[in-house]
Amino acid sequence: MSELPLLDAPLRAGGVALRPYAERDIPEILIAYQDDPQLHRLLGQARPPSAAQLGRTAEAAEADRRRGLALWLTICRDGEDRCIGQVSLHSLDWTAASGELSLWLAPGERGCGHGRRALSLAARWLLEHASLSRLELLVDPANEPMKRTAAAVGARVEAASSTAGRSGAQMLRYVLTHPQREP
Repeated sequence: MSELPLLDAPLRAGGVALRPYAERDIPEILIAYQDDPQLHRLLGQARPPSAAQLGRTAEAAEADRRRGLALWLTICRDGEDRCIGQVSLHSLDWTAASGELSLWLAPGERGCGHGRRALSLAARWLLEHASLSRLELLVDPANEPMKRTAAAVGARVEAASSTAGRSGAQMLRYVLTHPQREP
């Protein structure tokens, strides 16, 4: 198992910034789940997280990063510190040098390109600095905006996953690879 890199300064591009997830993000995350009652389903969760669950995740985030288990990055508008979404890296397989990315944005922040820029920033940084050669995104076939976002950052559809999505259909597996580390 490998340690995930420390993001010691925010990543910035096109009006968005990524920084490590922090406890101060919890109120905005809870509001996002409240404003979009389907968000948890789109992310493959049985129910929206509670404040306590989000707090435990924030408390464990640094240890999980050091142990190479997961990484949560908060999306903010550049120059601001308010959480408008998250990119997370999880389901890491260090033998295969791969991991899965998830992305969500608060409802009022969608459709502005924030997701595309945040996903591109995170993927590029992780493929360069985390010893990963492959990043996957599982996307519900009914989630047209996420399919467009994945395609816009250069992810290609590889296969359908056995995990059922919100629509009951298999999830689409989008893949991003490091150009010099492709199998």
